[in-house]
Amino acid sequence: MNILEKKNIILNCSLTNKEDVIRHIGNIFYKDGYTTEAYTQAMLDKEKVFNTAIGNSVAIPHGIEDGKKEVRSSGLVIMTFPNGIDWNGTTVTLVIGIAGAGDEHVEILSNIAVACSDEDDVTAIVHSTADEIYTQFATID
Repeated sequence: MNILEKKNIILNCSLTNKEDVIRHIGNIFYKDGYTTEAYTQAMLDKEKVFNTAIGNSVAIPHGIEDGKKEVRSSGLVIMTFPNGIDWNGTTVTLVIGIAGAGDEHVEILSNIAVACSDEDDVTAIVHSTADEIYTQFATID
């Protein structure tokens, strides 16, 4: 199973709140077999203790430590919000949902942080095609 499938790159999203975005990502992870259904709640719980907006208009929702047992295999869901969405008081334009199996989650986070380390890079990603985003992120592991 690939960490990212093209169908899990959702451009120009119209969802308007963080909880709906997280639930949508969790549903994709579950339906595609990356996680159990309980992982969605683990991602929502993470937001209660840690703001996953990491700067440069990027949010990386992922589960709390206890939720790692709900991950069957590592996966990503990427959503773009060209007009921005409120994420705990921060406006984000790129949301990368992460399901990291075992210790892979740390490496995935690190690679995403590098890819999104500059706001201009994030803007370029947000305005990219699904194919371009896939090429950039499908090999993260």
